[in-house]
Amino acid sequence: MARTGRPKAELVLTDDEREVLGRWARRRTSSQALALRCRIVLESATGATNVDVAARLGIEAHTVSRWRARFVRDRLEGLAEEPRPGGPRKITDEQVEDVVVKTLETTPKDATHWSTRSMAEEAGLSQSAVSRIWRTFGLRPHLTDTFKLSRDPQFIDKVRDVVGLYLAPPKYAPVLCVEEKTQIQTLDRSAPVLPMMPGMPERRTHDYVRGGVTSLFAALNTTTGEVIGQIHRRHRAVEFKKFLARIDKEVPAGLDVHLVCDNASTHNTPVVRQWLAAHPRFHVHFTPTSASWLNQVERWFALLTDKQIRRGVHKNVQALEKDIRTWIKTWNQEPRPFTWTKTADEILERLAGYLNRIPDSGH
Repeated sequence: MARTGRPKAELVLTDDEREVLGRWARRRTSSQALALRCRIVLESATGATNVDVAARLGIEAHTVSRWRARFVRDRLEGLAEEPRPGGPRKITDEQVEDVVVKTLETTPKDATHWSTRSMAEEAGLSQSAVSRIWRTFGLRPHLTDTFKLSRDPQFIDKVRDVVGLYLAPPKYAPVLCVEEKTQIQTLDRSAPVLPMMPGMPERRTHDYVRGGVTSLFAALNTTTGEVIGQIHRRHRAVEFKKFLARIDKEVPAGLDVHLVCDNASTHNTPVVRQWLAAHPRFHVHFTPTSASWLNQVERWFALLTDKQIRRGVHKNVQALEKDIRTWIKTWNQEPRPFTWTKTADEILERLAGYLNRIPDSGH
């Protein structure tokens, strides 16, 4: 039986219209909405039904029907947005561009960065208008972030070495990210902590009493997420050697061990090198200098700090160390490995992008 329904006006394109629609659909500066409307018209001009066009473009059939009818009625002009209700726009494109350029390329005379008030006075606009423009373009002059570039002459080789271990670890050799979290402070508040209540957060005094420090040596298995931890009051090559012996005891005999660690002085002393030479199954992979973000155990340290240390209250070092050991034990009951996704090429390309933004970087 033949299909029935509302008859559709025939949509036939001229060569000029087809060329313009194709150009608008492909042009990078076209809005996504305009590009979609162009594709709707081009697909509809093939004779396809609204349902078929909607299925091809992943949209609703009534959307196809609306823009098909609009084009038949008004041709190319019909693809533009209809005037929205409300008062006419008061801020021109030139004023918007002026605010964006000033924000990105200049600073006020009496400050290091613009505020909505100072930019409003400079641009002759209201503070709310400046705020809307900044939100639209993702500009936040009041915020800063930090970064540090490695000066390691072997940076590229070390990145490829370590990332290669993360993305393609050896089948029968654990990869352990090793590092020390040093100078963990034992802090006790000068008054009891006031517990959280409805409508009121937990409160504590801003001052505290120091009770000593300790250091945590940790090795994170990148495949299983399990952590080998050992606490020492001091942070020297002697303690690091003891931690290596602990790892040697924990990892089954007969398996090679790949250690990812930084080139700190405690990791590269004659005592440590002698121990490694006597244990040939250990293979050390050093991260580049000033690139601690490449060591996955640093992410685990951040969790430990956030969940246990930062808000912890301890009267002595023994209490602090007990809580750290308990936290490690709890973690290892349900370990969660971190998923590394960036390839070495992606990391290096991202770094190159930073260098290109730094004047006289030499790259």
